[in-house]
Amino acid sequence: MFEKLKPLSVRATLAACVMAAGVGGVNAGETKVGLLLPYVGVYAALGNEIDAGFTLALEESGMAGDFVIVREDTEVKPPVGLAKARKLVLEDEVDVIVGIVSSGVLGAVRDFVDGAQVPLIVANAGNNDATGSRCSKYVARVSFSNAQINRPMGQWLYDSGVRTAYTMASDYAAGHQTMAAFSEAFIAAGGEIVGAEFTPFGKTKDFGPYLSKASAAKPDAIYVFYAGGEAISFVKQYASLGIKGDIPLYGSGFLTSPLYVAAEGPAAEGVVTGAHYAPTLDIPENNAFKAAFIAKTGKAPSEFAVQGYDAGRVLVEAVKSGASGREAIATAMSKVAYTGPRGALSIDPATNNVVQNIYVYETVAGDNGLTQKLIGQIDNVADAVNGCQF
Repeated sequence: MFEKLKPLSVRATLAACVMAAGVGGVNAGETKVGLLLPYVGVYAALGNEIDAGFTLALEESGMAGDFVIVREDTEVKPPVGLAKARKLVLEDEVDVIVGIVSSGVLGAVRDFVDGAQVPLIVANAGNNDATGSRCSKYVARVSFSNAQINRPMGQWLYDSGVRTAYTMASDYAAGHQTMAAFSEAFIAAGGEIVGAEFTPFGKTKDFGPYLSKASAAKPDAIYVFYAGGEAISFVKQYASLGIKGDIPLYGSGFLTSPLYVAAEGPAAEGVVTGAHYAPTLDIPENNAFKAAFIAKTGKAPSEFAVQGYDAGRVLVEAVKSGASGREAIATAMSKVAYTGPRGALSIDPATNNVVQNIYVYETVAGDNGLTQKLIGQIDNVADAVNGCQF
């Protein structure tokens, strides 16, 4: 959960301290960027993908020389993330921070960047509150909110003929937020949730007992939120227990992310998920992006690479508009709009959360391994204000 907002007097004091420390230790016209990402540990792959996408955006803009990058590792630990954010602002004197994979880290640094009045472009962490009740004019998100991906899937499943669903997710904030959004939309559409389970996050190795309960409820579908290693284990066990042949599996796109779907193997075939990006999206912007990313890294991009790329694009567009310095960049971020690899993208000035399409795709076997077959699209998905007040 996020900490309480610092009192205005504390915020003013912090801002004064930051100004006293000096703003921007670079040459005139240069923008100093702090990349705050996990580079070691369980989310290192995500951090590196975001970093690669971000630097590609700067290179493509022809403005790479206008940016100075300082990298810091959050280690996916909130106290470490906060300490590194303080260093970037108070010692390195960055103009803007980009990154944050973990919602826990975002919660730890939110009050600091708000109080210091330093813009933060969130390239992954999806906690709803960050652009809802805990929003800040200095925090803009180019990735997704947990509700934004899963709410449209509730309606989509019902429209596809699903009438009863059993939900499962990891027992932490993201799991609860994703399932709440899906379930609310599915029920509102006329569907019924016949059972729900939250499995211990990072500790569940055997999903068998949970899957057995889901199967016994005889739903039309199982809808889940799992990511990373848990997604791989869950999908494999769903298939090996024989449930795959009886009850179809749906979920948020992280369940079959291109970053690790190959590790799931044939078990992932037929699984249908919704996400804000699919590598098979056939538009000129995505085709060009994929070619450039493969040339740069030797591999196809994931949604994390796109989030990094769009974080870079938002920053570039803000600077191109004439924004220079922290306050100007923060103001310019919410005015950015363009068409990129995931299609039309803008920042909602009412929440500073991204407005984007959600794509529904089935994982299928292709000529070169598993791939994504697009079967649905929900356009221009935006979150409600949800208590946001700047």
